[in-house]
Amino acid sequence: MEQVIPNTPVALVVGVIGMAGLSLAEALASPTTLGGPWKVYGAARRPKPTWFPSSILNLYISFDALNFDDTLKQLSPIAHEVTHVFWVAIQVRENEESNISSNSIMLENVIKVLKSATPSPLCHITLQTGTKHYMGPIFDPVLRTKLVHHEPPFQQDMPRLPYPNFYYALEDLLA
Repeated sequence: MEQVIPNTPVALVVGVIGMAGLSLAEALASPTTLGGPWKVYGAARRPKPTWFPSSILNLYISFDALNFDDTLKQLSPIAHEVTHVFWVAIQVRENEESNISSNSIMLENVIKVLKSATPSPLCHITLQTGTKHYMGPIFDPVLRTKLVHHEPPFQQDMPRLPYPNFYYALEDLLA
């Protein structure tokens, strides 16, 4: 697939109404950001909240990333522009296997739609991970009682824990 990188970077922040997503969108839209200001699209499952500062986004997009057809419908119009995806979205389910399934489907649907643009300018995907990356599935009702996790301070080059972990599944999907 041919890759064309425009002069202005274009970000899709998935999970934009969370703390990390909002801060990221604000930073990218700033004229002082490297390469900035970026064109910033923000996406979330829910409609835009009334408190959300519209001025930081070029467009707010609400869609259900678990539904490929909805993802295709909502992201196709911008797929030919997006150069960078910042994935800060999460859906927490009843156990880690469900987390792996739903979060993998969401990321896969978004990437599949963005890569379907001809040519696709997508050149970078950033995946934010959190505490569970180093401590394991701490909210899983069964697994949390069996966890033996890394000791702080945590390092990015620490080996994976021997437990199911949706962050690992997302990393593998992007590898």
